[in-house]
Amino acid sequence: MAEPSLAVGADARETLKVLALQGALVDRAHVTCSGLAERLDVSTQTASRRLQELEDADLVEREILADGQFVRATDEGERVLEREYADYRRLFETDRSVSLTGTVTSGMGEGRHYISLPGYMRQFEEKLGYEPFRGTLNVELDRDSTRARAGMDALDPVRIDGWEDEDRTYGPAFCWPATVEADGTTYGRAHVIAPERTHHGQDKVELVAPDRLRDQLGLADGDRLTVRVEEDG
Repeated sequence: MAEPSLAVGADARETLKVLALQGALVDRAHVTCSGLAERLDVSTQTASRRLQELEDADLVEREILADGQFVRATDEGERVLEREYADYRRLFETDRSVSLTGTVTSGMGEGRHYISLPGYMRQFEEKLGYEPFRGTLNVELDRDSTRARAGMDALDPVRIDGWEDEDRTYGPAFCWPATVEADGTTYGRAHVIAPERTHHGQDKVELVAPDRLRDQLGLADGDRLTVRVEEDG
């Protein structure tokens, strides 16, 4: 399973959840340390410390007032809660897949370069069962799918190990089997690929496949599609 990029302790996750239930996920929530302490069943001092720690970790933004404070979860804080949600999906839901919708967009050309590197290509052939087309299909996700993407953390991926050559070290990546559907046509032998350290935000995914997906599905920039991501095996 892909390791989360954010290492957040149980106390921080619990506090974030309580703040989100008070409205801090969608807007600024008015919070007092005494009220938060009561909900968490901790001392007022502990509640105050936890708020400070969340702010220091860039998981919440705060505005101090005379009668309390406004608190809102940051994008990083929202990602922590999304991963928590993904874990509970893994425990209680039997459908081990995530459906994502979005539009085709042009990438920066990095995918073509990295996929063609021999240290990755050997593993693609061995672990994915094919030699990928030298390029990726870039998809910009809609808002709901940007949130749903966190569910991929509950799906076991194919791990592509890091490697090095004489010039530099290349990091690992994770691949999830995926089916792509566009305008009634389905392509079933693709993978979503996510480098351990990526320049893309959570609102984008990249796909690899043995064929050029734009040609197979007749895609152009701006076309809508659905990606159904599944678990390896």
